[in-house]
Amino acid sequence: MGNAELLSIHVHPVKAFRGQALREAVVEPWGLAADRRWTLIDDGGKVVTQRQQPHLALAAAEPVPGGGVRLSAPGREPLTVPVPEPVGTVSMDVFGDKVEAVLAGAAAHRWCSDYVGADVRLVHMDDPAARRPVDPAYALPGETVSFADGYPLLAVSSASLDALNSLIAQGPHAAEGPLPMNRFRPNLVVGGTEPWAEDHWSRLIVGEVEFRVVKPSGRCVVTTTDQDTAVRGKEPLSTLGRHRRLDDGLVFGQNLVPLSRGTVRVGDPVRVVA
Repeated sequence: MGNAELLSIHVHPVKAFRGQALREAVVEPWGLAADRRWTLIDDGGKVVTQRQQPHLALAAAEPVPGGGVRLSAPGREPLTVPVPEPVGTVSMDVFGDKVEAVLAGAAAHRWCSDYVGADVRLVHMDDPAARRPVDPAYALPGETVSFADGYPLLAVSSASLDALNSLIAQGPHAAEGPLPMNRFRPNLVVGGTEPWAEDHWSRLIVGEVEFRVVKPSGRCVVTTTDQDTAVRGKEPLSTLGRHRRLDDGLVFGQNLVPLSRGTVRVGDPVRVVA
């Protein structure tokens, strides 16, 4: 790990929308600033992701000053959505977690519903320090998370993606590869390691920020969705099923919890300390 460095940083201001690459990002206890503080819910209060709506991959959300977002998507006029006033909350279901969030305005609901083709609402997590705890089976006291699938950050090494693409090239769906990193929607991409080095991390320092490595990231059908076309295929789940199965789950990358605050920057050294 002597030459390991941070290759890229990514945030997804609205969960399931297209990611954005940054040169630097502030690390908060619940994840990167501006990452997954917004999400869509259906009329039953359940979170809506690319699992149900793969064409959300084509929608984008750009952070604006004050914590709002500017939404854009093919065939839609952009819409800027400010942070809603926390005058009341709505109860929602994030993969079984009951979470309180604040509804955006009617214009945002119309924009998102028209794009999705179903009745959905845009919500904002007003207080990530208190709204949603990390899975208690893996959390330390007080650890919380935004609308990410389960943990504040996801890290992936570029060498592991290269190794995975080599395996895909040898398999029955070789024509689908090589896959780009955006299939895995990471926050931090690390270069300069051996393939699968992250399997052995337990604590690392990126620039000035220390992280606890919690567990491998279980992967779902979203990884089979081309983030540029919203078309689904078989990979990488077919190959992960043959080579990266752990406890009946398919894994790629590692979930992280910050142990300190600070700023990470592209080019920062990455050091494994445990």
